Amino acid sequence: MTVRQTSTTSLALGRAAQELALKRGELELALQLGQVRAAQDDSGGPPRVERREIDRLRAGHGFPAALRERLRTVGTVDGAELASISQGRFLRLARTGHFAPVWFYVNRYHAVVWLYLAEEVLDFTRDHASLLTGRTPPEFRALLAAGEDRRPRNWRGRRLGQLLRASSDPWRRAAAIAAVLDPVTVAKTVPDPYERSRLSVLRPEMVPAPPKSPRGREIVDRLVTADHPDEILWHRASLAEALREAREHSAAPRRAPRAPGAALARAPHGTLPLGALHPAAPHAAVGKAGRPAPVQHPRSSRPWSRPSSVRPSGARPSGPGASGVRSGRRSRGTARALLGRLWRTRAGRA
Repeated sequence: MTVRQTSTTSLALGRAAQELALKRGELELALQLGQVRAAQDDSGGPPRVERREIDRLRAGHGFPAALRERLRTVGTVDGAELASISQGRFLRLARTGHFAPVWFYVNRYHAVVWLYLAEEVLDFTRDHASLLTGRTPPEFRALLAAGEDRRPRNWRGRRLGQLLRASSDPWRRAAAIAAVLDPVTVAKTVPDPYERSRLSVLRPEMVPAPPKSPRGREIVDRLVTADHPDEILWHRASLAEALREAREHSAAPRRAPRAPGAALARAPHGTLPLGALHPAAPHAAVGKAGRPAPVQHPRSSRPWSRPSSVRPSGARPSGPGASGVRSGRRSRGTARALLGRLWRTRAGRA
């Protein structure tokens, strides 16, 4: 019996959240931001938090309030209040890319709610006070008039950076880049099906808890996929470079070639694959007159049998039960002939 020793040196995410006085969503955000470091489980399960990492965070100044403050997120309403600006100005600044979202979710009305780190909002208000008052600069007004919204793109870039920093394996890093591209673009960039299969297996979760409704999942799929031409071109170039490094590290697993007799060995007892006994000839035989020679049907071991696929000229087609009726009539006629022959023999002897 094997006893896992990791339970004494590392904790599952649920227990780690309790130890750090965090909600499960706050811990997931802390893992993405690097505020809490986690290690992958050797058995392939979810990541675990080392006990020494828990002790380090608990020994920090102002724990747990300081840790929770670094993880505090705000939406449009709270962010505008925190920056002391109107909600409309905050939304315009967010759409033009001045605030990079750190998280989002789809509410019950299928509306996307973007969340920002409160700490970053405060830093922006201190560094860009000129954008908090007065008229919006002309270049930003032009972007808004064209319908520009850089929040999804900024979130994808931020999330991809988190995934790339979390792994040193070349194939996992390539799979993270492929996760933000649509399947058609991935197929064009990665023509080898075995390499695409490996990237699909290693594909990380862009959103840990996607919505359950089909409409919600459709919205999330749209938000996690790159849609701007410049963004797609950048990720395609990054994926090609990551694939080059992954191929140098190790080749993608491929299916072993089949042995010549593998099909016969796997066939069930008493059955053979189609064409195993009578393989089709590559070319039809040609007679002397240049016409195809008649097909030679295999003969049965019983001399009185006739191939079922060959029907004499003029014979009437048979229905589902016609063969049984004919065989029954033939059997009765044969029995009568034998009885008649026996009767005549006895009459002659008498």
